[in-house]
Amino acid sequence: MDARIGREAATDLLVGVRPSSRHGAPRRRYGSARVSRRPALLLAALLAGGIGAAGLTLTSAPAASAEATSVLEAQQALLAGDEGLEVMPQASVTVAEAQARLQEVATSRAARAEAEAAAIEAARPKFVLPVDGARLTSGYGSRWGTFHYGIDLAAPMRTPEYAAGDGVVLRAGAASGFGLAVYILHENGDVTVYGHMDEILVEPGQYVDAGETIALLGNRGQSTGPHLHFEVHQGGEDGPRIDPIDWLDDRGVRV
Repeated sequence: MDARIGREAATDLLVGVRPSSRHGAPRRRYGSARVSRRPALLLAALLAGGIGAAGLTLTSAPAASAEATSVLEAQQALLAGDEGLEVMPQASVTVAEAQARLQEVATSRAARAEAEAAAIEAARPKFVLPVDGARLTSGYGSRWGTFHYGIDLAAPMRTPEYAAGDGVVLRAGAASGFGLAVYILHENGDVTVYGHMDEILVEPGQYVDAGETIALLGNRGQSTGPHLHFEVHQGGEDGPRIDPIDWLDDRGVRV
């Protein structure tokens, strides 16, 4: 707006000092001095002021924009400089104290796990009847003019058969007279024998717990019906064969 007012004032001055016609109009005089130079000087000053004002108006916006851009770039540089920096809270415990606490928790958990395992082991039966719900059909002793070295426990076909006690499987497979048989060595050196099963579920070298399924009851070999023939060899595979009922009874298992 200042520039426009400056131009209008300059135009008015030009009109005021310009001759009304090219010929015949006398020049105006004020006193004895000419005024032709003063309007020209005034016009130049006004024009210079207008141009200066216009220049100020034109250049102020780019200057402000450049300044804002510089500030923005500076802020972005600060933000970019924060990348990768990590601000950590002040530690309330030392690394040594934290490590000690970790060790304490690990020890406590190990002790608890050991106690739980011991409780489970204590509650687990150490000896079981080889077949649940079976019926004793033949005992240890003389039978049909021969000696029967085990007991027969009758049950339906493919009834699960269990390891009578903890041990390692010595033999598992085809056996004369039994069709199929499993031999298990126990911690005290005794060996239990299971015969006539329909299917064997363990293999030699396998560790079994008391009550673990080792086979499915059957009628293979020299058998008159589905049953388990169960023997106990005292002190080893070639040891004397003793009465399985007494052996089980000594271990809290009733037939």
